[in-house]
Amino acid sequence: MKIPAENNHSDPVSEFILLGFPCIWEVQILLFSIFFVIYVLTLMGNLCIICAVWWNDHLHTPMYILLANFSFLEIWYVTSTVPNMLANFLSETNSISFYGCFIQFYFFFSMGTTETFFLSAMAFDRYLAICRPLHYPAVMTVQRCIRIGAGCWVCGFSCFLLPVYLISQLPFCGPNTIDHFLCDPGPLMNLSCVAAPATEIICAIFNSVLIFSTFLFITSSYTLVIRAVLRVPSAEGRHKAFSTCGSHLAVVSLFYGSIMVMYVSPTAGNPAGIQKIVTLFYSVMTPLFNPLIYSLRNKEMKQALRKLFRIMRLGQRQPLKN
Repeated sequence: MKIPAENNHSDPVSEFILLGFPCIWEVQILLFSIFFVIYVLTLMGNLCIICAVWWNDHLHTPMYILLANFSFLEIWYVTSTVPNMLANFLSETNSISFYGCFIQFYFFFSMGTTETFFLSAMAFDRYLAICRPLHYPAVMTVQRCIRIGAGCWVCGFSCFLLPVYLISQLPFCGPNTIDHFLCDPGPLMNLSCVAAPATEIICAIFNSVLIFSTFLFITSSYTLVIRAVLRVPSAEGRHKAFSTCGSHLAVVSLFYGSIMVMYVSPTAGNPAGIQKIVTLFYSVMTPLFNPLIYSLRNKEMKQALRKLFRIMRLGQRQPLKN
C-alpha cells in the first residue's frame, strides 16, 4: 500500500490519511475478507433480533422494544466505520476529507454515547421488573418505553456536539496522517498545529463524566437486581432472572471495559497499536457478539428466532404467532 507523503507545509489540511493497518497487499486482502464477513454477520445478527421482535406479538414488551432499538443502533454504529475501513484496505491513498473525518467522528461517537444511554435504560427496565414488579406495568408502559428510547437517541446525538466543535476549530496545517482506522479524537488533537490543553481537558472531563455516570447507574441498578434475585425462594425464578440480567451484564462488561481503556484519559499516551486493537474490539467485535449473547441466553428470544428462521425457510410472510 502506498502512503502519500505527509503534508509538511503551512497550508490548512483539506484531508487526512487514515493509516489503518499498513501491511503487504496479500495481508490487506485477508483483513478485508475477515472484516467483511464480520460486518455481514453483524448486520444479519442484529437484523434477526429486530425482525424477531417486530413479528412476534409476544415480544412487544418494553424489554424487547429496547433490545430492538439497541440492535438497530448497533447496525448503524458498525456501519459508521467498517465500510470506510473496508474501502481503505483496497485503496492506495486511504484519504478522507476534512469534513468527512469530522462527520465520521460525530456519528461514531454519538452512536457510542447513545449506546451508553440505551444500556442504562435497559438496566432501569430490569430493575423495575425485578425489584418493583407490582409497579412495573404502570410505570414502564409501551408508550413510556418509546419515549425513553427516543430520549436516548436525542441525548446521544446532542452530547457530542461540543467535543466535535471544539476539536474541529483547532488549526491543522500538517502532518495529516492519522495512525488509526477511524477519526479518533486523541490522534486528531495530536495533529493540531498548536497545543490545546483546554480542549484536551474538556474532552477528558466530558468522557469521564459520561462514561462513569452511566456505568455507575447501570452497576447500581444491577446490584439492587442481584440482591432482589438472591431473595427469590424459587431456584427456577432465580435462574430466569439471572439469565436475563446476565445477558445485559455481559454486554455492559464488553462495552465499558474497552471504552474506559480508551477514552477516560485520551491523552494518556497509549501506543497506536493498542488503541487500534481496543477500538476494534468495542466498535467491531461487540456489535457482532451482542446478538449472540442476547439470543443464546434468552429462552423467549431463541424461540422467536427459531420461528423466524422456520418461516423464512418456508417462504411464508404472515406474522409470527405464539
